[in-house]
Amino acid sequence: MKIVVVGMGYVGLANAVMLSIKNEVCILEISSEKVDHLNRRISPIQDQLIDNYLKNKKLKISASTDAKEVYKDADFVIICTPTDFISKENAFNTASIEEVVSTLSETNFKGLIIIKSTVPIGFTATISERHKNLKIAFFPEFLREGSALQDCLEPSRLICGSKEKTAIKFLELLKECCKSNEIETLITDSTEAEAIKLFSNSYLAMRVAFFNELDTFAISRSLNAEEIIKGISLDQRIGNHYNNPSFGYGGYCLPKDIKQLSANFDSIPNDLLKGIISSNKKRKVHLSQLLINSPAHVIGIYKLGMKAGSDNHRESAIIDIIKELKKTKKEIIIYDNALTGKTFMGSKIFSNIDDFFASSELIIANRLEKKLSSVKHKLFTRDIFNSN
Repeated sequence: MKIVVVGMGYVGLANAVMLSIKNEVCILEISSEKVDHLNRRISPIQDQLIDNYLKNKKLKISASTDAKEVYKDADFVIICTPTDFISKENAFNTASIEEVVSTLSETNFKGLIIIKSTVPIGFTATISERHKNLKIAFFPEFLREGSALQDCLEPSRLICGSKEKTAIKFLELLKECCKSNEIETLITDSTEAEAIKLFSNSYLAMRVAFFNELDTFAISRSLNAEEIIKGISLDQRIGNHYNNPSFGYGGYCLPKDIKQLSANFDSIPNDLLKGIISSNKKRKVHLSQLLINSPAHVIGIYKLGMKAGSDNHRESAIIDIIKELKKTKKEIIIYDNALTGKTFMGSKIFSNIDDFFASSELIIANRLEKKLSSVKHKLFTRDIFNSN
């Protein structure tokens, strides 16, 4: 099969690498730098398994900026372009998806278009109605930054958002590339598949907000949050997973997905989703105030990313904490080996970790790493279980 993947972010690259194990895959990407990296088997994103596969596996994978050439004779086109949430419009920006679909419609593309970018509920049905000459399906992704390829190879489930024969054929193709054939699958209409994606991430955001509020209570009452969490997690209905406190949920998916779902509710009664968004904001403000009240004048920020092993700090909770701290006279310094340049948000970036440690009176870290063991005496984190 010839497969085209549009977009070389976490979702696009991870899917392209997995599918290229048994298929010919070409990634269409506007960044010539990323294309050059991929064609030299260098990953443009931070993911150890992707690095390993590109260097050591015999993959049928390439990248190009030439859309006309890439689309020629393709059996499947997978759209993995970014859909940022636009606050003014209270909706995802789906322009990049619409542009790809329009281009394929003009060429009367005969294969199947798979949308993996997260979209508003009902989007696939609407765009399919607009382009009746095309076959379009929605396949939600459930990947984590830093382990995207691993999650592709060993998915929790595969959801096919179309009952067309070609979509079911693509579902089987995905299963063939996974490490195990014993994967739960579900075939639905596209709108239900879109809802599965948004409700799934909103539920995860709710769990994060719940355990963060528990942690806030424990801090305020001088209680042991770890013991409380362990105790309630022994209930199998709750489970011992996704229960590690943090500075707040963030990253690329959870913040925008819950906002979009809340917007999709529109006039339908709902309080829980709004409460989750509000809770997350209050958590960051509360922790910021604790730091503001500390005697430390120079506060060091150890990495901006939400998760260990990820170089992405988009919508990171720690960014909002930095903004709060900057309203005071505190001096903020940063260590993050994923950053380039000398400053970030007006704060000095340290390239030498020992100098960073020595210059910081207090160090805040969303996630613990071994490198921080020598500075435990001046470390502030809410990472209890050392897990993402």
